Amino acid sequence: MDNMFKLLGFWTGIFAVMFWVGGMIPATLIFAASTFFFILLGYLKLTERMYLYLFGAYLTVFMVGFSYYATFIHVPGSH
Repeated sequence: MDNMFKLLGFWTGIFAVMFWVGGMIPATLIFAASTFFFILLGYLKLTERMYLYLFGAYLTVFMVGFSYYATFIHVPGSH
């Protein structure tokens, strides 16, 4: 399971680089933080249950943040 978190860190790192090249700095920072988080977790050698709990917590925080942004901050059609 720790290798899967290292793989997630690799792919979020790839996305961070692509966002950086595209000039999307806020998305770059979010994906760079996710990369650091996943790589760090990959080297902790936790139990599989703990990895699943941490991933579930990560997804919960993401969905709450995304829902808040989509509901209260983003203005459709203002681009």
